Amino acid sequence: MNGASFEQEHSGDASQAAAVPLVRAEAPRPGGRAAHYTGHMTVYVLVVALVSATGGMLFGFDIGIVGGVEAMASFQKQFFPDIYARTVSGMGDTNAYCKFHDMRLQLFSAIMFLSGAVVAVPAGYAARVFGRKISMLVSGCLFLLGAGLQAGAHSLTQLIVGRCVLGLGVGTAACVVPVYIAEVAPYASRGGLAYLFQVATTVGILAAQLVNWGCQWIPDWGWRLSLGLAAMPASILCLGGLVLPESPSYLIEQGRWAQGRAVLQKLRGTDEVDAEYADICDAAQQAAKVSNVQSWKNLVARHNLPMFIMSTSLAAFQQLTGINAVIFYAPIMFDSLGDSSSALLNAVVIGATNVLCTFVGLVLVDRWGRRPLLIQGGLQMAVSQIATAIVLALSFKSDGTIASGAAIAALVLICVFVAGFAWSWGPIVWVLGAEIQTMDTRTSGMSATVAVNYLCSFIIGQSFLSMLCAMEWGTFLFFAAWNLLMTVFVFFLLPGQRWGIPIEDTAYSCLFARHPIWKRVMGRAGRAVLEREGFRAAAWREARGVEGGDLRQLAKYYQTMGL
Repeated sequence: MNGASFEQEHSGDASQAAAVPLVRAEAPRPGGRAAHYTGHMTVYVLVVALVSATGGMLFGFDIGIVGGVEAMASFQKQFFPDIYARTVSGMGDTNAYCKFHDMRLQLFSAIMFLSGAVVAVPAGYAARVFGRKISMLVSGCLFLLGAGLQAGAHSLTQLIVGRCVLGLGVGTAACVVPVYIAEVAPYASRGGLAYLFQVATTVGILAAQLVNWGCQWIPDWGWRLSLGLAAMPASILCLGGLVLPESPSYLIEQGRWAQGRAVLQKLRGTDEVDAEYADICDAAQQAAKVSNVQSWKNLVARHNLPMFIMSTSLAAFQQLTGINAVIFYAPIMFDSLGDSSSALLNAVVIGATNVLCTFVGLVLVDRWGRRPLLIQGGLQMAVSQIATAIVLALSFKSDGTIASGAAIAALVLICVFVAGFAWSWGPIVWVLGAEIQTMDTRTSGMSATVAVNYLCSFIIGQSFLSMLCAMEWGTFLFFAAWNLLMTVFVFFLLPGQRWGIPIEDTAYSCLFARHPIWKRVMGRAGRAVLEREGFRAAAWREARGVEGGDLRQLAKYYQTMGL
C-alpha cells in the first residue's frame, strides 16, 4: 500500500476521517516515538491474552498426557504388549534404563511434533492471509478432532493418526498465538503477556498429569478418558476464535484502518493512540509491498538475517535442553528407576514446579530482560543435569533398583532443572520469536521458529528412550553439554539491552545493527536500518510539532523520504 492509497483511505468519507483525529502540537519528549505511547494494561487486553493463550494449553496438555498414559498398564496391555510383559508381568531380564525402549512407543510420543513442523509453513501463510482469529479457530477444531480419534482408538494406527491431527492443531496454535499476543499487548507489558502462552502450556501439563494420576485407578478405559479430556482446552480456543478481536496490526495491514484503530483504542483503554497507530500504519505500508513468498525470502535478507538466525537457533536449543524428554517420559522414567508406585505422583510434582516457576519468569521478564534470564536459566539447567547424572551413576544397585533417597534426590534435581527452564528458555523463545521480526516477516518468521522447534522435538522424542537405554545416566550429561553451549551462544550473540520496545518500531533491527558481531553480518543493510530509523524519528518529531498536523501529514513525510 503506498502513500496515495493511505490518504484515499483516510479522506474518502467523514467516518474514516473521524477515525484519524488531529494530533495535538506538543514539544517532543525524550525516548523517541515510544515516549508518546499512552496506552496501558487493561482488564480487556488481559482477558484477550488469557483466552488466546489457551493455545499453549493444547500443547501442554498433550505433552503432559502422553507419558502418564504410556505408564498405564491397561494402555500397555492393549497397544504395547511387549512393554507390558517387561514392566507389569516382570518377564525377562531387562536393564532398568531399557524397560520402555520401543521404537513404536517413541513414534506414538513424537509423531505429533513432526505433524506440527509440517503444518507450520501453511499455518503462517493462513495467519497472514485469513487472520489470526480464523487460524486460532481452525487450530482448536483440529485439536478437537484429534482428541476424539485418540480417545476412540482401537489400534496403534488409529492412535498415531489421531496424534498427527493433534499435531496439525498444536502447530497452528504455536504459529499464531504468540504473534497474536505480541500484537495486542502494550509494549511495556508484552513480555509478561507473552509469557501467558507458556503459563498456559505449563498449566496444561499439570492438568494432564493430575488427570493421569486420577485415571490410573480406572481399569481398562482410564487412558481413554485421559486422552479425550484434551477436548476441554480445545473448546476454549474455538470459543476464543469466535469472540476475540482481530489483531490491530492485521486489520491495518489489510487496509481496514478505522477498524484497526478502534480495536487498538479498546485494547489500550484510551483514544490517544496516535504514536502507536502511526508506527503500525508505517509498518503496514512496508508489509503490504511484500508478498507471502517474498516474506519468506526476506527472512534471509541481510537486514533480517540476524533475527532469523537468532529465533530459529533459540527454537532448536529449547528442545536440546532436554525438557520435552523429561516431561514426556517422567512417569515411565521414574517407573524405570524402581519407583513405579509413585511415578505419576512424581510427574505431578514436576508439573507443579513448572507452573509456579513460570509465574516467577512472568514477573521478571520485563524487569530483568530476556538475555539475563536465558543465561541464568541455561547455567541452572546444566548444573542440575550434571548432578542428576552423578546421582544416578552412583546409586543404582546390582539388581537394577535405586534407593529411595537417591530417587528423591533425582526428583529434586529434575525439579531444579524444570524451574530453570520454566522462567527462561521455555517462554522466552516464543516471546523473542514473535517480537523481533518485522511485520512483513512476522508470520513467516514464527512459522520457521515453530518448524525448527517441532522438528527438534520430534527427533528428541523419537530418540530419548533409545538414548536412555544406550547411554544410561550419560544421557543427562549429553543435554547438560547442550545447555552450556546455548548459554555461551546467548552471551555473545543476543543483544543485551532492555527489551521494552514497541513491536512495530524498528528498534529491534537497530539493536542487531549496533551489535559488534551482527552489524558485520548486516553490513550496509544494517547501516541503512539505522539511517532509516533516524529519518523516521525526525519525521515524527516534525509532524508532531506542526500545529494542526495529523497522521496523514506523517504519511506524506514517510512517502517523500521513501521510507
